[in-house]
Amino acid sequence: MPFRIALSGLNAASSDLGVTANNIANVNTTGFKESRAQFAEVFAVGTQAVSSTAAGSGVKLSDVAQQFSQGNIEFTSNSLDLAISGEGFFVLNDGGSRLYTRAGTFEVDREGFVVNANGLRVQSYPVAADGNFNTGNLVDLQLNTGANPPSATDEIAFGVNLPSDATAPINPVFDPTDATSFNFTTAVTIYDSLGSAHTATSYFIKGANPNEWTVQTTIDGNVVGTPQPVQFGGDGRLTVPVGGSFTLAPYDPGNGADLLNVDLQFVDTTQFGDAFGVNSVVQNGFTTGRLTGLEVSPTGVIFAQFTNGQSTALGRLALATFVNPQGLQQDGDTNWAESFQSGDAALGDAGTARFGLIQSGALEASNVDLTAQLVNMITAQRNFQANAQMISTADTVTQTVINIRR
Repeated sequence: MPFRIALSGLNAASSDLGVTANNIANVNTTGFKESRAQFAEVFAVGTQAVSSTAAGSGVKLSDVAQQFSQGNIEFTSNSLDLAISGEGFFVLNDGGSRLYTRAGTFEVDREGFVVNANGLRVQSYPVAADGNFNTGNLVDLQLNTGANPPSATDEIAFGVNLPSDATAPINPVFDPTDATSFNFTTAVTIYDSLGSAHTATSYFIKGANPNEWTVQTTIDGNVVGTPQPVQFGGDGRLTVPVGGSFTLAPYDPGNGADLLNVDLQFVDTTQFGDAFGVNSVVQNGFTTGRLTGLEVSPTGVIFAQFTNGQSTALGRLALATFVNPQGLQQDGDTNWAESFQSGDAALGDAGTARFGLIQSGALEASNVDLTAQLVNMITAQRNFQANAQMISTADTVTQTVINIRR
């Protein structure tokens, strides 16, 4: 009997060493979760209850439990290196079936799909028609690497100050080439529907009456529309145009683009003091943009960034949680599959409910505590030696009994 009991102890210690060895071997594996060997005593139980004086029959390995504690977040320079801070797993498409991982070492394949090192595609929620995300439909995350289309300018907002003591110009007939026919000017680059740039210049002309001005606008040197009145109250605040804006006459860029219809906004224009100042001139158009990079928000939204300063949402990463993560079935390559013990996957968005946040340009390191594993290794080694000594002692006792019979 002692032989069998000690043998079970040897097997248990060997299993413990195997689990510890695997933990130590994966101390630098991204997204790895350490395991813990769990043991249970064994009794030879028949139809009768075990007596209080009955000796046990040894030990057995009852479970190798995954430990899903948070690993350290280590920063990288790759925007598609993703780490989850908190609960959740990335969802991967493995030929139609789903796998789950904490290892966010992702890259883009030749078809534009975001994949892991084994080519499994990352799952996301697509952008819906209203600009939100269709959370009822999981799709493979694919990046659009095409150009960002241009948008024509339809508004220019001026934040200028016109001096209250200005006098009417010498030449009463406006001529954009004659500096004596206007008081001040400011220019801004605008864009047509094809993304071509044009220069819009506004000329401020003091009227004969106090607080009265007119504004003339040219695009590429061509006068657009008629003079527009701009008036101020005694406090220097804008009173005309009512509402603070007026619309220029349609302008044909002459390159096949749509007509430019531009509103001029003067809400932030004032008449204070004795100095002309341009605080801001902002237009809302932009030219064609080329992809410069990707950005992933803490809530998992993937944005494509372009040279024209625009960013476009491409999708939102899906995360999964489980009632019992320790019940997940290991699938290798730091991937897990759901099982009966884990329960069904609950899908959702980062930063909501139980789901953690996503850190872009970072990876979750292994949660293995190397010092603790080395201590456990020594303990398992001592256990193995003790059980081996037990076998040696039992053998000595058996040999003594045999010698008595002689």
